[in-house]
Amino acid sequence: MTFDAIPETALDWHRAGRGAVLATVIETWGSAPRPVGSQLAISGAGDIAGSVSGGCVEGAVIVEAMEAVEAGGARILEFGVSDDEAFAVGLACGGRIRVLVEPVREDDLSPNLLADLVTARAARQQIAYEVDTGDWTRRLLRPPEHAARFRLDRSGFLDDEHRFVAIHNPPLRMVVVGGVHIAQPLMQMARLAGFDAVLVDPRDSFASPARFPGERLLHDWPDEALAAHGVDARTAVVTLTHDPKLDDPAIEYVLGTEAFYLGCLGSTRTHAKRVARLAEKGLAPDRIHAPVGLDIGARSPAEIAVAIMAEIVQTLRRG
Repeated sequence: MTFDAIPETALDWHRAGRGAVLATVIETWGSAPRPVGSQLAISGAGDIAGSVSGGCVEGAVIVEAMEAVEAGGARILEFGVSDDEAFAVGLACGGRIRVLVEPVREDDLSPNLLADLVTARAARQQIAYEVDTGDWTRRLLRPPEHAARFRLDRSGFLDDEHRFVAIHNPPLRMVVVGGVHIAQPLMQMARLAGFDAVLVDPRDSFASPARFPGERLLHDWPDEALAAHGVDARTAVVTLTHDPKLDDPAIEYVLGTEAFYLGCLGSTRTHAKRVARLAEKGLAPDRIHAPVGLDIGARSPAEIAVAIMAEIVQTLRRG
């Protein structure tokens, strides 16, 4: 998923002296227009960014936000979305949503705490914003706190029903090494699944704009490209070249990172040789998914890409 820059916008408005409020969807029932964690920023002048619904409750939230800019005080709003309103925004039936409205000011959502959140997001750090709706204390937390919620991108209330946790994960990344046929559908599927995908292959004839129109292409050596691009806990890497001269440097680099997924194309026999080469360098291959992809009987490049994408999502969500 990509950043929506809503906290960043609210902080900019506050620093510009315009006043700012963050509204966050904290609970939903039925066919709610937006998921828990969705945010809307409102300035003291009535400017808005983001959304907490398909448009059916924004007006009421903005009115409350404008009052909060002047008077201060966080508040929780509850709205029912009628069947007619839901249909108008593309939903089958109505529902209810609760929205937390927090002005950015010292006695509410502290500007310093919001700035720390924005800084962590800019650095691609996994960060959680926790607010206790009983006493209105707030704090920022990092993994391993709320590890399951980070893995599932799941904001929501904790078991005590007072503490709400908003998960801020960096956008997902995927690095595909090797401009082979499988990479063509895989790059498209990665983008559809919300990954910022990049293709790495030093061979210009393989990783060419003609073969990968509109894709981001890096023609550096794989380990150098990975180091420059960055690999973190929200990154998946797939090697597809079958050529140890290209795949192995990438694999060796990724094994030293926090990448949540590393998959390598090749048969069981090919992988056994790969394991032996890595062992000679003192590297453990336990994290490698090989042969890459779920065993769904895939044959064509597109089917193999489906199997790879499914395994990546399974690893991301289930660990």
